Amino acid sequence: MTTPRSIDDLKALISDRNPGEPEFHQAVGEVLDTLDPVLVRHPEHLDLAIVRRIAEPERQIIFRVPWIDDSGNVQVNRGFRVEFNSALGPYKGGLRFHPSVNLGIIKFLGFEQIFKNALTGMPIGGGKGGSDFDPRGKSQREVMAFCQSFMTELFRHIGEHTDVPAGDIGVGRREIGYLFGQYKRLTNRFEAGVLTGKGMSWGGSLVRTEATGYGTVYFAEEMLRTQGESMDGKTVVVSGSGNVALYAIEKAHQLGARVVTASDSSGAVYDPDGIDLELLKQLKEVERGRISEYAERKGGAAEFRSGRNAVWEVPADVALPCATQNELDEDAAITLVKHGVRVVAEGANMPCTSAAINVLQRAEGTLFGPGKAANAGGVATSALEMQQNASRDSWSFEYTEERLRTIMVDIHARCRETASEYDRPDDYVLGANIAGFSKVVEAMLAQGVI
Repeated sequence: MTTPRSIDDLKALISDRNPGEPEFHQAVGEVLDTLDPVLVRHPEHLDLAIVRRIAEPERQIIFRVPWIDDSGNVQVNRGFRVEFNSALGPYKGGLRFHPSVNLGIIKFLGFEQIFKNALTGMPIGGGKGGSDFDPRGKSQREVMAFCQSFMTELFRHIGEHTDVPAGDIGVGRREIGYLFGQYKRLTNRFEAGVLTGKGMSWGGSLVRTEATGYGTVYFAEEMLRTQGESMDGKTVVVSGSGNVALYAIEKAHQLGARVVTASDSSGAVYDPDGIDLELLKQLKEVERGRISEYAERKGGAAEFRSGRNAVWEVPADVALPCATQNELDEDAAITLVKHGVRVVAEGANMPCTSAAINVLQRAEGTLFGPGKAANAGGVATSALEMQQNASRDSWSFEYTEERLRTIMVDIHARCRETASEYDRPDDYVLGANIAGFSKVVEAMLAQGVI
């Protein structure tokens, strides 16, 4: 096989080797499109196949997950763990339980995780996993049965020095508890550092639940500071109503902003008075209801709006997409820009399409923060949980949140400094990609061709 001599050659090769995985192609292409300046400075990276090695997972694990439902029927799901890159430390990344999960989705998430984890400055590599199992509508016993079956295979591939999974969509503290219990049963070890996102009474960390949402808002505020502004007084639109969205709303409110939207797969709620967070948490965290119920209960000016782009049609200073991949398309980006959006920071993983990112980056007066930088707070706090587990310690909420804030400020500074080094100071995509890439490459070169 001939050695690729350009970014286009690399993209073609990776696409050919990974057919039928559009999300993975999108994630790889987004990174590769920013690496031309690096390869001009370091053409030897092509000769050493550095980019090809980074884009090829070190290990891909696919397995059957059989379990018995409450009716006595045998169900069969598919489990995944992609251990992408361990140059900086043990593989680290969440588990996603959702019907949309397939190998391409997990590879896109794992690839992004490499650079996100590198940006945190913590000693963690990149990985991701999950299953096409849907916990929605399942009983507690069914969720436990699935998690125990899933871990019965996964346990042989993970460990606190090997691979440390966490939660993601569909995997919260309940699922992490069942997974950890089965791991402990199978290994006869209370290895607290093998999973993060645990309950506080058995090795968890304060701020872990809030970390991704809080971190996204901290990053957005740092972006505003480059323009001499802050979150105080800003109108903010947030998509989603899961863990990331809820705590992005909470932190934005604490910093003086007014968040006016939230959403789920059925549509969005617009509340010009500001989202009532306690009502939203009751609906989504306790009752697991639909977002349309918010407008019914809140009354007043609150209204439910259907449609894919309902959130992005509301004029705002700051937009935080916090739901899922490719939720904010080109039309939505054009609408946001037309309404004068100042900052767009990704709380979810790759929520903006490539076309949307192009619109946002070209718009005068608009700054765009990619997820691998803006939503790194979750994995950063997971790494802080690993530190506490290793030292058999537990930190206060205030101390842990201050560590999180410092990490997010440092990530923002690293992105800006790297982008400025390449004469593009406002290009957070280029800054994040090159800063993360350079850190991983340094470790890979030191460790040889492995």
